[in-house]
Amino acid sequence: MAQPIETIAQLFYAAAERNLPDALATRRNGVYVPLSHAEVVAQVERLALAMAARGLQAGDRVAIMSENRPEWAIADFACAIQGLPDVTIYATLNAPQAAFILRDSQSRWVLCSDRTQLDKVLAHWDELPSLEVAVLMDGDLPEGTGHALLPWATLQAEGGALEARRPEVRAWGNRRTASDILTLIYTSGTTGDPKGAMLTHGNLVSNVLAAEATVDFIDQERALSFLPLTHIFERMAGLFLWFHIGAAIYYAESVNTVAADLLEVRPTVMASVPRIYEKIYARIYDTVASGSFIKRLIFHWAMQAGRRALPYLLRDQEPPSWKGLWYRAARRIVFEKIRLRTGGRLKVAVSGGAPLNGKIMEFFWIVGIPILEGYGLTETSPIITVNRFGEVVPGCVGRPIYEEWNGRPFVKIAEDGEILCQGPNIMVGYWNNEKATREAIDPDGYFHTGDIGHLDEQSRLYITDRKKELIVTSGGKKVAPQPIENLLKGDKYVSQAVLIGDQRNYITALLVPNFDSLARWAGYKKLSYASHAELIRNPLVIAKLRSRVERVNAQLSNYERIRRTALLDHEMTLEGGELTPSLKVKRRVVNQMYATQIEAMYAESKD
Repeated sequence: MAQPIETIAQLFYAAAERNLPDALATRRNGVYVPLSHAEVVAQVERLALAMAARGLQAGDRVAIMSENRPEWAIADFACAIQGLPDVTIYATLNAPQAAFILRDSQSRWVLCSDRTQLDKVLAHWDELPSLEVAVLMDGDLPEGTGHALLPWATLQAEGGALEARRPEVRAWGNRRTASDILTLIYTSGTTGDPKGAMLTHGNLVSNVLAAEATVDFIDQERALSFLPLTHIFERMAGLFLWFHIGAAIYYAESVNTVAADLLEVRPTVMASVPRIYEKIYARIYDTVASGSFIKRLIFHWAMQAGRRALPYLLRDQEPPSWKGLWYRAARRIVFEKIRLRTGGRLKVAVSGGAPLNGKIMEFFWIVGIPILEGYGLTETSPIITVNRFGEVVPGCVGRPIYEEWNGRPFVKIAEDGEILCQGPNIMVGYWNNEKATREAIDPDGYFHTGDIGHLDEQSRLYITDRKKELIVTSGGKKVAPQPIENLLKGDKYVSQAVLIGDQRNYITALLVPNFDSLARWAGYKKLSYASHAELIRNPLVIAKLRSRVERVNAQLSNYERIRRTALLDHEMTLEGGELTPSLKVKRRVVNQMYATQIEAMYAESKD
């Protein structure tokens, strides 16, 4: 009988027994280069031996500042086996932000992907009293810094010189326990300084095993990884879960190359945040809109057939009689071509990190790419609830992964509507921050998510909004922005939307148009413009977007309706500072950056 898996070290060695030829793969010089399980194990053990030989001991923190790549996973597993809690730092953070995490976590080592990341460390090294060594994965080391710098290749060579001691590393892994701290993951910091959530081996393993039970995975799965591994969703699903089930993990070059990588990798499983699905959805509809009248007619006929079949698809049933006949024809004629754009083999896609628009989820189910939406947070490792095949409801984030834990409800709703959770996935607390820990975890052990929601009669969870992001108008009305923003983003002319109105007397919105759709419409209207900025100033364009907003307003209560809008001529981005690394809007930052446009929507108001 196989030993039950309780730690990431055990998970690693159990999965490696599959000995895939492409356990991990990354693109180098334009082609994917694979690493077998045997090669991954060798590199993990050599790195662990080298770090131990240089004085790192169980409990020491090691930071990772890197984009997704095999070295990220190798370092992660080496730290897990050796008992070094790793501190994951987004490669997109600026130098002061990265320095804050290095200083707060008291990291002794930092592993950097390239000179860009290393330069951030060097700029603030003198402010980091605990930092002793920086490792560079790629590129040449700078000279004359006065600090201890090491190439990744040197560590691998040092570990290779200790090859005979590799069995010791597995013995170190056997010493790990479920209660050992595995990692410190710092929250995105949309408000205030980020806090380091301390997650244990048991936290992550419980989540991996619960996630595995929701889908019938098979051997020879292949995954495309493109969300940052620093993010808990990709760490759990895109690394530990995929590795555990024996999937080959291929790393995309970046989020911008996902469309091309899908065609080359042809994944069977994928995890993503809603923003990626929104972009794929918008691109497909733009392509349809630019096609001939006949092609548009066939597409809309196919979608109509799909909508009739959808209730059965969501229940994991074949549509009956003529509905099934028409749907199967639509699938052959239209939807299979869309599936081929994702490689043609996706059998399940997972969505998390933010609410997914129900209309977009329905679209993917119709075309034959089932999306299972889940819900959770960094502090919950992350999954709290997830949809299962046969019981998917758009707009719902599924049932809790456990009904009860230790005789108490795994999930419950507080009197004010906040979602609470207790169980094996809940963090130990925040690193060096007892006050924040006490505020987050109550005396009964329930973690307060900060999200508002409700459970239906089947124990399915619906998220209403973030507790702290509720807009409270000057009239005292409470408005949940995310559902309304999702309605707006479901329109083909809207790419991004942010609701405004806290302590104001009515609701407004900042909108980023879908410029592909808008440009096509402007062409039909023979509008001339030299830039996006000029296009959004055109009165006809303003009226067009306003008419789309009114479609949404028709579905809202009077106090929720959007009275005025401001159009932006560019997308809000991670690089621009408006989005978190998981592509959620930083509302405080948006309010500051676009203060002029916001004030203009409330200027000269007599309301």
